[in-house]
Amino acid sequence: MAQFTVTGDVDPFLHISLKRGEKIYCESNAMVMMENTLELKGKMTGGLGSALMRRFANGESFFQQHIEATQGDGDCLLSPTLPGAIEVLEVGNTTYMLTDGAFVAAESGVILNVRTQGVGAAIFGQTGGFFICEASGQGKLAVSGFGSSFALEVTPGKDIIIDNAHVVAWDSRLQYEVSVAARGGGLLGQLVSSVTSGEGMVLKFSGTGKVIISSRNRQNFASWLINLMPGSG
Repeated sequence: MAQFTVTGDVDPFLHISLKRGEKIYCESNAMVMMENTLELKGKMTGGLGSALMRRFANGESFFQQHIEATQGDGDCLLSPTLPGAIEVLEVGNTTYMLTDGAFVAAESGVILNVRTQGVGAAIFGQTGGFFICEASGQGKLAVSGFGSSFALEVTPGKDIIIDNAHVVAWDSRLQYEVSVAARGGGLLGQLVSSVTSGEGMVLKFSGTGKVIISSRNRQNFASWLINLMPGSG
């Protein structure tokens, strides 16, 4: 099996060691360095239909990079698009749901499928619209958010509420529902309170499983940068 090692915390590399014949695939432009025993190809993972679904439903690249150890053992270094920590998950008994842009790389035995989610989550959840990516199969999966990452364990009777924009990936066995951060006063009052407090829609997770979160909100960061530009005011 390929060896996945994260080097560094924020702005890390994903170091992957491959034995001859092993292969992985990763997000487009993720490859930073590879040894000449490895071969890099651009492919539509899962065929045309799956590639189109990931592209238009989740914003993933149409073509992904496939790296195979064709000439012998070799190493490569990968990096996510956004500056952020990388988490390596084991897919097998556990499958994971991924938010937009979370995918970094996976072993060839991991399958990325697009599936539908409820209307409420699609409209308010910021987790892929009506479609969301699911990682199943068998092997290692690397995901990344924006900033530092943290793994939360959800247990029965201990539900967790997370701001939508900070969710990276979660155990598909978990139940989740969309709500507003504020409580009381009816739906309209909750919406107004959420807007005025600066906290919008949140995801409430229940059941048993893991949720990966990131420390930064990329939408808020982008808005902050735009406000700094000359003439933005």
